[in-house]
Amino acid sequence: MATKVGFVGLGNMGKPLAANAVQAGFDVMVYDLRETRVKELTQAGAKAARSAQEIGGHGEVIEIAVVDDGQVEAVILGQGGVLSGAKPGTAIAIHSTIHPKTVRKIAEAARAKGVGVVDAQMSGGEKGAKARTLCFMVGGDNHWFEKCRPVLEASGKNVFHMGPLGTGAMTKLAQQSIVVVNMLAAYEGMQLAEKAGIDPKTFLELVHVSAGQSQVADNWLDQFNSAMAISGRLRGRAALFYQGLCPVLEFAHEQGVPVPGVALTQQLLFEMLERKE
Repeated sequence: MATKVGFVGLGNMGKPLAANAVQAGFDVMVYDLRETRVKELTQAGAKAARSAQEIGGHGEVIEIAVVDDGQVEAVILGQGGVLSGAKPGTAIAIHSTIHPKTVRKIAEAARAKGVGVVDAQMSGGEKGAKARTLCFMVGGDNHWFEKCRPVLEASGKNVFHMGPLGTGAMTKLAQQSIVVVNMLAAYEGMQLAEKAGIDPKTFLELVHVSAGQSQVADNWLDQFNSAMAISGRLRGRAALFYQGLCPVLEFAHEQGVPVPGVALTQQLLFEMLERKE
């Protein structure tokens, strides 16, 4: 019998992850406030849930891919949330970029019901999710990690067990710091090259074989089209990155580690979001 998988959150990352689980042969049930997203998944073979609680009752492994700490707490711990319907032995994998303390808070509440939690953070973006090449960084007890591993491998080429509960989230926050500073560097370099009249495609071909190479730069034109573009899609990506840097800065402050590059990037993202054009 196929493992029953529940999925809450069908955004740019959650929708392809859930679709991958369906294609891998799992018995998938999905929930999202956007009915059109749910319909897309049911047409692909998933079942539709009427609430997060119903997801809890269905899933042996439950994946959570919502926006931030507040949403994660609400869909798992809130009234009618996943935990209110989950059975003992269920494993919850949290994919959202959140603070490690949120993971521990949820795990403590889940433990009282015999439910396990892992922080299964991911890297690779929407493109990686669709291509099933994501990198997962997972924190949690080995038993719960192994229970979730087959589901993660439906979307991830590389699945790393980083250590105890919370280390997946810690790893993601540190990794995200590198990503966004690379984004800032690529943005500034592209802006300078374009202003000087240098062909963007040729410039990035040069960067790829130079000391300035990075995965961010390699995918710049595909992801952003132009360093100066501020389309609705780019604005949406900027909003997600801005929100995702809040736990990075909070965690860095708690660790006593200065991260001025991350702080500057978040400030520039805020300015982008405030523009009216």
